[in-house]
Amino acid sequence: MPRHTSRSALNVRNATLQDIPGIVALSGKVYPVMGAYSESEIQGQLINFPEGQVVVEYEGEVVGYAASFIIDEAAALSPHTWDAITGNGYASRHNPKGDWLYGMEICVDPDRRRLRIGQRLYDARRELAERMELKGIVFGGRMPHWKRRRKQYSTPRAYLAAVMAQEVADPVIRFQTRMGFEPIGVLKAYLPSDRESGGYATHMVWRNPYAIEQTKSESAPPGSKDVVRVATVQFQQRRVSSFEEFIGNIEYFVSVTSDYRSDFVVFPELFTLQLLALEETRLTHAQSIERLTEYTPRFVEEMRQMAISYNINIIGGSHPTRTDDGDIQNVAYVFLRDGSVHAQEKIHPTPSERHWWNIKGGDQIGTIQTDCGPVGILICYDSEFPELARKLADEGAKIFFVPFCTDNRQGYMRVRYCSQARAIENQCYVVMSGNVGNLPGVENMDIQYAKSCILTPCDFNFARDGIAEECSENVETVSIADLDLTDLDWARQEGTVRNLRDRRFDLYAIRWKR
Repeated sequence: MPRHTSRSALNVRNATLQDIPGIVALSGKVYPVMGAYSESEIQGQLINFPEGQVVVEYEGEVVGYAASFIIDEAAALSPHTWDAITGNGYASRHNPKGDWLYGMEICVDPDRRRLRIGQRLYDARRELAERMELKGIVFGGRMPHWKRRRKQYSTPRAYLAAVMAQEVADPVIRFQTRMGFEPIGVLKAYLPSDRESGGYATHMVWRNPYAIEQTKSESAPPGSKDVVRVATVQFQQRRVSSFEEFIGNIEYFVSVTSDYRSDFVVFPELFTLQLLALEETRLTHAQSIERLTEYTPRFVEEMRQMAISYNINIIGGSHPTRTDDGDIQNVAYVFLRDGSVHAQEKIHPTPSERHWWNIKGGDQIGTIQTDCGPVGILICYDSEFPELARKLADEGAKIFFVPFCTDNRQGYMRVRYCSQARAIENQCYVVMSGNVGNLPGVENMDIQYAKSCILTPCDFNFARDGIAEECSENVETVSIADLDLTDLDWARQEGTVRNLRDRRFDLYAIRWKR
């Protein structure tokens, strides 16, 4: 008889970034009242702990999703809220050295209930805990049937006790206990948006019978190194006689930093204004910015080829670009060595950019996935708005690149101090790159001031002053530093201060409106 082969109709696997739209759609279907997850939140979960995010795919469609992360025992077993322990849904409190797997979400397509999707997700989560030799799994479980029985059981604890005594049936709690979980209490104000549960949750625990008790040092050093080499170019503005000469100047620095085996090289904001020196007559502000936008396709293609040829990721400063809606925006292009090109628009144009060049602000910001992990771009003035950096950090970025363009010391110090603050409050690295020199006859590019640098958090594992490297003031040069990402993991979990971990999730959060 002939042998037939076919693809599996149902597949349980780790989630990927390509699954994000499907997961968002699924969560919206499951939670029509409480609301769907945002793409930003799902991305944060995937970046912070990719092994803990699982999907069930049925005939090519995402029909189940489980989100988990690792947490220390003290946090896992003490009273908490969903926002506080999950980092407002980003899994940003993931602790690689923790003891417990925390189940922050399981959602199942209501139209696929008969496929035992929930059971498959619980099994996958349990297998992960066993494989990682964790003490067990903990989560806050819904108790939606309590609302309809509040007259009979005035408190959630009384209702839970009645369910466990089998005086009343609750399908959610019954399913979770059948999966091997036991309630150790009730979590108050766990998820206020869950009105059916009155905001309460059962504090559920499964203890791993194969767990090996270990004593962990609170001051244990970071594990194996995971180093990223970055280079910042302090770029001299000078007259050029052709587009080819301009590209040649850039290629020189790309070549040099590639020879040093750098993973990233960063150029300043608006460094392409050098191209205006090619104009035979002096242009007005509006004419200048319009002329620059004409170079966009050629500039992007030359830089893309350079990133591939020199095997280096290039943060291409920023360049004025006319977008699809007709506006001119200040856009940072990121050219990855795999040939892909990404764009990040400046969210906050400065007053002079708005007045003289009519540059409009963008409306989206997110991490860019690279072969060194997700990174964030904050163009100059954007670094002075902490909400943007916090959103990028929650999405998993550990390195922020800040291309800047400042004409005097005061302007530079604003960007510098704010960038240092972003490094401290998000326990991340910040790489700044600025212009020096001048371009006589080019509007808004008369003089420049810069002291480009590579900044770190301020703690024992880092440079004493929080400065890994720093360029000499107002000269064209390059600074290069090795950034150890595991040092950031140590700082976030065991540092002298733990800014990301110690946020008051019960009081505030960053919510992106779009």
